Amino acid sequence: MGRRHRTPPASPLPQRDGIDPVRLRLPADPDGVWPTVRDHLVARFGSAIGVERVEAMFREGRFVGTDGPVVADEPYTSGRYLWFHRDFAVEERVPFEIGIVHRDERIVVADKPHFLATTPRGSHITETALARLRRDLGLPELQPAHRLDRLTAGLALFVVRAGDRGAYQTLFRDRRVRKEYEAVAAYDPGVPLPVTVRSRIEKDPGVMAAREVPGEPNSESRVELVERRGGFGRYRLLPATGRTHQLRVHMSGLGLPLVDDPVYPVVLPAGPEDYSRPLQLLAKVLEFTDPVTGEPFRFESRLRLARWPERPVPQ
Repeated sequence: MGRRHRTPPASPLPQRDGIDPVRLRLPADPDGVWPTVRDHLVARFGSAIGVERVEAMFREGRFVGTDGPVVADEPYTSGRYLWFHRDFAVEERVPFEIGIVHRDERIVVADKPHFLATTPRGSHITETALARLRRDLGLPELQPAHRLDRLTAGLALFVVRAGDRGAYQTLFRDRRVRKEYEAVAAYDPGVPLPVTVRSRIEKDPGVMAAREVPGEPNSESRVELVERRGGFGRYRLLPATGRTHQLRVHMSGLGLPLVDDPVYPVVLPAGPEDYSRPLQLLAKVLEFTDPVTGEPFRFESRLRLARWPERPVPQ
């Protein structure tokens, strides 16, 4: 018989700034390498944050078990759960607010601004849509049903209760969500539109840009020209799949890179954020049937792309 996986106990620590504490389960130690809890945590984290910092966290009561703070010299016990909060670096606040398009007891549909990451990752932890919404709405269990790129603005679906998350994630996995994006890019009469682009996209870990490579297609996008003004066009983009940077890669591959894209077709040097030049890509529409109630939903972003004002500016 296979081993049963026990549900971890609830965290004794609350969230901090909308971020969950780190949970550890102490691994097996048949050779007795770690006589105390301190020995294990120094071996585990000492090279990353320094032995002195690990010891300071013990003195400050930062490592917590189900019965309270853990003392450094407690005997090591495999299988024990511990929790702690990471030290967050100070992050520059993204100077735009998150709009709420819809909220009920199951879901929140948010209008995420440009430059704000959806979920904590890398150097973006507390300045993320998830952390902000948890804090501002008082919804500690809130989780994203999908991810929207940091530089892309528009609709993002969040699930209020952790137990419902799988049902909404399955909608995206099974392609039962209609997603419509709006973009501003150059106009080229030599590019026949509308067109459906199918290609194989790959992205290597640690490399900023994804790329199209030979092989069986794993991505599909439909590109339609909605409106033209001079040398620029407003495009409707309909992704059938959800590869990383898919729409940006496909538009660049057509010779129509999005306005103010810092990655395609050329990766620009890293530097301070230029909030006056957001990527001209907006997740405009989400349509799906609610997997819990069967109710049909259609949501539309209230945001607009800065490079395509509602009315033409007089020349």
